[in-house]
Amino acid sequence: MTWQQIQPFLVALAIGLMLGLERERSHNRRLPAGSRSFALLSLVGAIAASFDQWAVVAGLAAVGAVLALAYARTSEDDPGTTTTIAGLAAYMLGALAFSRPALAVALAVVVAVLLVSKTRIHRFAREIISEVELEDAIKFLVVAFVILPLLPDQALGPYGVLNPAKVWLLVVLLTGIGWVGYIGVRALGPERGLLVTGMAGGFVSASATTASMGRLSRSSASLRAPLASALAASLATFVQLLLVIGVVDTDVLRRLWPPVAAGAAVLVIIVALVYRGGVRVQHDDAPGGEHSEAPPAGRPFALKPALVLAAVLTLALLIGRWGADVFGAKGTVLAATAAGLADAHAGAVAAASLAANGDITVDTALVAIGAALGSNLLVKTVLAFAAGGQRFGLSFLAGMVLPTVAFGATLATVLAM
Repeated sequence: MTWQQIQPFLVALAIGLMLGLERERSHNRRLPAGSRSFALLSLVGAIAASFDQWAVVAGLAAVGAVLALAYARTSEDDPGTTTTIAGLAAYMLGALAFSRPALAVALAVVVAVLLVSKTRIHRFAREIISEVELEDAIKFLVVAFVILPLLPDQALGPYGVLNPAKVWLLVVLLTGIGWVGYIGVRALGPERGLLVTGMAGGFVSASATTASMGRLSRSSASLRAPLASALAASLATFVQLLLVIGVVDTDVLRRLWPPVAAGAAVLVIIVALVYRGGVRVQHDDAPGGEHSEAPPAGRPFALKPALVLAAVLTLALLIGRWGADVFGAKGTVLAATAAGLADAHAGAVAAASLAANGDITVDTALVAIGAALGSNLLVKTVLAFAAGGQRFGLSFLAGMVLPTVAFGATLATVLAM
């Protein structure tokens, strides 16, 4: 017998032992199946799969009946059904290990993590996530997995700029990031709430977040915490830029990530230094040494801002295509600069889309993306001064100087190569 022949059975045995040991360690009461039973269930699944698929089906029916009988005998001590379901999963994973052992191991790890995380998952469901947030999560699933597959993936409209599937994919990306960021604020609690709020808010609108933090700084005991939050929103702009460009054109992404990484790395250091000072001030001022951060505002699922951004993106793409057709590369750069006044990603994605279609070069797209980020930074700086006053505005501008220089210098080096 060769190693290739015996490997699936050893993998199945290891999967069963891992799941069985977790079940025994997490329960002190009598269980319908223990570590040896789980190991045997997975091994039986692999043996059944070595015959044919009908043997797997027959084995599943037999295993289901045995587990149901075992559960009936132990349900008074432990009314939960998790162990029974885990036993069925062990059998199916054992069967899968016969043909695809790597996938079986990966899924077994996921199952084990779910079993180990019982307390955390229950706490998250009962104490952290609210009914509104659960409702918004369902809406996001509809947007991502019901609407998106139904949309046509083809170029429509003038210059072929309207691709329903790609535009809606951007909506899914933005709403998903916003939802995850919102839940992150709730899960991390108030201690890091303001910083995470700035980061999460930056994924939706860094300009709006900067203005909100500026207004908060007027009534805050310390300028550092709102300032760190506003700078974190700009950090989110860098992160989100790479995500959306990666969806549009990987060629642009390969040359764009070094300048974005350089700017983001410098900004991370600045945010850490500013926030550290802000936490120290708040810790000294708060009663009892506790932080008094505000909870996240609004709802986690923000469809309207994502739709507005998608509309701005489509318009910017149309203007960019028209500008490239009439004025050449300069028209694309001007269009990206104008779009950046509303949102940095709109002009950037429009330029990357033009490069992906071959209407402009990758170098021109990089220049346009830099112009979009520059005009958007100008808008955020104006909002920082208007909402937070001169002190907040100057502090925000000072915090963005080095990241901007790092981004610009690296971008110039990339273009010169």
